[in-house]
Amino acid sequence: MKRISAPLPPGSTVGILGGGQLARMLSLAAARLGIACHIYAPEADSPAFAVSAAHTVAAYDDFAALARFAAAVDVVTYEFENVPGETAAFLDTRVPVAPGVSALRTAQDRIAEKTFISGLGVPVAPFAEVSDLASLESALARIGRPAVLKTRRFGYDGKGQTRIQADTDPAAALGEIGHQPAVLEGFVRFDKEVSVIAARSWSGQVAVYDVPENHHENHILRTSTVPARISSGVAAKARDFGSRIIAALDYVGVIGVEMFVAGEEVIVNEIAPRVHNSGHWTMDACHVSQFEQHIRAICGWPLGSPERHADVVMSNLLGDEINRWAELAAEPGLHLHLYGKREARNGRKMGHVNRVTPRQA
Repeated sequence: MKRISAPLPPGSTVGILGGGQLARMLSLAAARLGIACHIYAPEADSPAFAVSAAHTVAAYDDFAALARFAAAVDVVTYEFENVPGETAAFLDTRVPVAPGVSALRTAQDRIAEKTFISGLGVPVAPFAEVSDLASLESALARIGRPAVLKTRRFGYDGKGQTRIQADTDPAAALGEIGHQPAVLEGFVRFDKEVSVIAARSWSGQVAVYDVPENHHENHILRTSTVPARISSGVAAKARDFGSRIIAALDYVGVIGVEMFVAGEEVIVNEIAPRVHNSGHWTMDACHVSQFEQHIRAICGWPLGSPERHADVVMSNLLGDEINRWAELAAEPGLHLHLYGKREARNGRKMGHVNRVTPRQA
């Protein structure tokens, strides 16, 4: 693993794998610091291209294009966790990659992820590896129902998973996820969903943001509210779990850790090795957003303060909700962030708004 030996100065170039809205917002944050971004993505209409200094349209397994990309940048990061491991490993031999390949691989495999987290003494839902119908039936006998069957790899916003109820046919559940290698997770009866957005630098400096309370609809994040309606003890526990995970991974950059709250207990659901949708509120309610923090971390700069100066509710704009842009732009106290996507498909994240109010707690 290559590492940065000294902070990258203004005028340096960050390479980003993936060209979606997260890469777009990373590019905008980097530009404020005098850092250029070079986007690498296979989609010719990637929204990050419009705000980046350079871009490459090529497949993630085009190693000649990847070699040229590596030669043109000073550090590489990614905006989504499904970057092929071979792509990250290839780049890692040529240029520093952050977060590191090991952290990426851990987050890409739900069995490896949960084994790693539970090994830190951090609570997770009961889980078992599933490879076929026999192993699924055995797992159900141990874990019970209801339960959630998820593919081991890939999947986000509810994709690649299905609920197993008391009357669900296990064979049908396997068919729902395409008979892929999977993990069975015990169903957690939670009161709230929260997350921790944390950052870590090459030197080991850590910054953790306040805990947002998240509300999902159809497995897609709808709102993040800060401060969360949780006790100070739960908030401290969640932040501690996030800090322990990011340090144990030897992680560099911003990470999102999704959690369930049940009473005063906190259970970690999964980790996302990137800037995270539930951290978009930091753009308008914090001194340093998660996007600037990520650029600072991977470039070897001192981390900024994660302090929050306002209360905030972040709401995603999905599909044709984007058509309300003029109405939203006129609303006092609202900050509008649009992603420049051309097609407003049902459930597609087209932008978000942050409704900011004076800080009360």
